[in-house]
Amino acid sequence: MAKGKDVRVIVILECIRCGRNGVNKESPGISRYITEKNRHNTPNRLELRKFCRYCYKHTIHGEIKK
Repeated sequence: MAKGKDVRVIVILECIRCGRNGVNKESPGISRYITEKNRHNTPNRLELRKFCRYCYKHTIHGEIKK
């Protein structure tokens, strides 16, 4: 039996404040988290509030392309 697309996929979450298009250009780095999501239940891009160690606060981390 052939295996189709996997339902659970690995995604990378990046801080939107200190990320690539972020406003905070003086931050020393970019906060990233790795997690999984269910492709059927969450077809859109994932956004979670996580702690950013460069901003020193909880910020929104959005899904980026691999």
